[in-house]
Amino acid sequence: MAAVSFILGADEWPGATAPRRQGGKGIFTIVQALTPVYRPADSLRRMQAAWLAALGFGSDEAAHDMIASGPLWRLRRYRGDGTGPAVLLVPAPIKTHGVWDLSPDASVVRRCLEAGFRVHLLEWRPPRDGDAPCGLKGYADTALSGAVAAVADATDGAKPVVVGHSLGGTLAAIHAGLRADTLSGLVLLSAPVCFAHDASGFSGALSATASPLLSDADVIPGALLTQLSAAASPGAFLWGRVRDAAATAGDPAAARLRMQIERWSYDEVPLSGKLVREVLSRLYHDDSLCRGTLDIDGHRIDPARLRLPMLAAVNTADDVAPPQAVRPFFDAMPGAETRVIAYPGETGIVLQHLGVLLGRKAGSGLWPEIIAWIRAWTD
Repeated sequence: MAAVSFILGADEWPGATAPRRQGGKGIFTIVQALTPVYRPADSLRRMQAAWLAALGFGSDEAAHDMIASGPLWRLRRYRGDGTGPAVLLVPAPIKTHGVWDLSPDASVVRRCLEAGFRVHLLEWRPPRDGDAPCGLKGYADTALSGAVAAVADATDGAKPVVVGHSLGGTLAAIHAGLRADTLSGLVLLSAPVCFAHDASGFSGALSATASPLLSDADVIPGALLTQLSAAASPGAFLWGRVRDAAATAGDPAAARLRMQIERWSYDEVPLSGKLVREVLSRLYHDDSLCRGTLDIDGHRIDPARLRLPMLAAVNTADDVAPPQAVRPFFDAMPGAETRVIAYPGETGIVLQHLGVLLGRKAGSGLWPEIIAWIRAWTD
């Protein structure tokens, strides 16, 4: 934990809520110095993931084809004979998409296929040194616009329902604020869109790291982002894991799922430095998306003007995206059809932030409601 304490350090960002230490300059003033250290850590963690996969804890993915791509993304179309609504699944660009389809028993992809949906998944490409810097516009507008258009082309012009988890849902909400006319609806799965009402302190701890002296790093290693998250909420990312393992020690099925999730968690991918800086400063610190002041290339996103049907599934035990990370945004949409489904969390999913995707109780109780909502808004 010594490295974590050093990383968080102190910062001079106005309004920061995390504790400060004299002499610290914030995480991004040292990212460049730490990048050579964390890049080998990314490779080491990916080796650990490959080792666990070789032991039988890898993903068992549903059959699919790659049908389109762009500089930041590739689009999967899953094979099936469904003729129902077109859906576009949007993972967070942190780590890989594999958590959406770990195994036949733990798979949002398969739930949607079984419901007769035409299922697509956006697979983020990791950035490389020398790539053009991409921030919120590149991810939430350019990339998602390309993927949505490709889904429409593959489904005879259908407007998809976009289903986004975590930061993927946040990016999808921004996209909806820019191009709602291309979508049928939006489903947010443990996806924060408000950051000023965080009782857990997670968003405050993260925003406190966004110093005015931001690094020029084009690419930030995934292992560094993992450590940042653990430092911001050790209860969620460290001690929660221990409690979850203890609670499911006598359950072989839960133990196997836990190992599959741990393997996925080692599969680190880097993230665009520009995107990290904009998320921390414009979203976490300024709360501009919820306040209606977020500007993307001259277009202001205001929830009060959104008319797209939106559903949010929130885990009340999740410190990363608690209910208050969504409700104020929906409250600001009086003219739209919105619904929040509260899910109490469960054991056996390692991190509560993943419960809506992988939990057995979520699969039997939460997902039938989500599927019914999607059907209702696309009939």
